[in-house]
Amino acid sequence: MTSIDRRELMTGAIAAATAASFAPAAMAQGFPVPQGFERFPIWPGQAPGGERVTVQEIETKRRPDSGPDDTAFTHIVTPTLTMLRPAKPNGAAMMLIPGGGYARVAIGHEGYKIARRFAEAGYVCFVLLYRLPGDGWAAGPQAPLQDAQRALRLVRALAPKEKFDANRIGVMGFSAGGHLAAWLTSRTPAETYKPIDAADREPIRAAVAAYMYPVIQMEGAFVHQGSRTQLLGPNPTPERLRAYSLDQDVSAETPPVFFAHALDDKAVPPENSLSMLAALRAKGIPTECHLFENGGHGFGLVPEPAAPAHWPDLFLSFAKRHGL
Repeated sequence: MTSIDRRELMTGAIAAATAASFAPAAMAQGFPVPQGFERFPIWPGQAPGGERVTVQEIETKRRPDSGPDDTAFTHIVTPTLTMLRPAKPNGAAMMLIPGGGYARVAIGHEGYKIARRFAEAGYVCFVLLYRLPGDGWAAGPQAPLQDAQRALRLVRALAPKEKFDANRIGVMGFSAGGHLAAWLTSRTPAETYKPIDAADREPIRAAVAAYMYPVIQMEGAFVHQGSRTQLLGPNPTPERLRAYSLDQDVSAETPPVFFAHALDDKAVPPENSLSMLAALRAKGIPTECHLFENGGHGFGLVPEPAAPAHWPDLFLSFAKRHGL
């Protein structure tokens, strides 16, 4: 990328990051961006393919007893990245993709909270708020992938400004966000939208990936039915089920992958991680998989002994061994 291209990108990014149109639904709902975080849209103007989209973006508490930062978005119309800079940078970055069954995005539980933990370890953290497939976007089930591809390219393009190495970026996804993270990182990249600016010249490439209690399979006995229905509708064909099962068509270029899953997960059975682990091993991809006795689904950073809250230390050890 030339210096002119970088200036063009940075000017656009700074303009976007100061626009008054950030997350309008969030501000209307009275949930400000948490202290220390900065939010900016990933697309200049409207996201692609929204001509028939009529939904209104909403941010609410994830649960009735949630704190002010434990929120979730539904009907996303303005996909964003929310950035947290570390006090002591280590020269690397993490892009976090929260879950929510492709029906919402739990940006607090699997976004802000996780970002704070990895910022403490020195990573510039970016939390992705992505569009949902059932909201009428022209790309249908590929709308979230468009956002993930664009976001990763934008994170790479921001590396000089934010002083981290574009070749030291990790991607971590949770539950349905784990499906999106695996889709982004474990398959040969396909162009899902027309390039719009200099950022889209960046490769769709991460140094390390992590799939946390991920949705992987769209067929068979271990499917998360809610995610499948949101992504593919009530009656998908066998061909579509296979196409969106991420233990199929794994690329030999997949980066090293870390897994964490609880054996008592009744929502997304651990067989999802195991099937993906087998597919990656068949391709010779470096992997590490932790299956915990308890924790259920969506454990995030729930404290011990209810869940394995020490998993970030395991991930950091894995990531450092692979240069992240």
